[in-house]
Amino acid sequence: MTTAPDASRREQILATAAGLFAERGFHGVSVAELGAACGVSGPALYKHFRSKDALLAEMLVSISEELLAVGRSRSETAPDADAALRALVAWHVDFALRHRPLIVVQDRDWASLPASARERVRELQRAYVELWVGRLRERHPGLGAQRARAMAHAAFGLINSTPHSGLLPPEEMEDVLTTMACASLGL
Repeated sequence: MTTAPDASRREQILATAAGLFAERGFHGVSVAELGAACGVSGPALYKHFRSKDALLAEMLVSISEELLAVGRSRSETAPDADAALRALVAWHVDFALRHRPLIVVQDRDWASLPASARERVRELQRAYVELWVGRLRERHPGLGAQRARAMAHAAFGLINSTPHSGLLPPEEMEDVLTTMACASLGL
């Protein structure tokens, strides 16, 4: 059983690793460097993760699980498709602004992810996309599934541009991304 201090230490390691991996790439960061950045020896990281690959896997799988779980919750509690899509946009924008390093890591270090974790992330991402597709098709009767998927992916691309486009203070960037994403979805 993981205790709260162990859980918070794992979270600290994951956050530190995300920042370092985003800055220098997965292969550009050694276990010793990661440990030093976390205030422990490199080998002490193995108390929390069996390998650097396992750390990367947990990082990307857990954030994909969170993205889907919160997205489902926000969609299910919305009174209609329009409100659900606005809630999904707000959630994704918030996520992207808070987790810029994870977006970089997923884009750049995808090939370093172990195959089983890569498949799990894909499965979670497909479910997340289909959540948006369902709500888009409710909002726009007659919209085909492929077009709805294309719209969802285009909105994700816009929102996930934050590591490169986040040039404004967070509140302003949130407004820009929300306004543009909603417009792209016909809201």
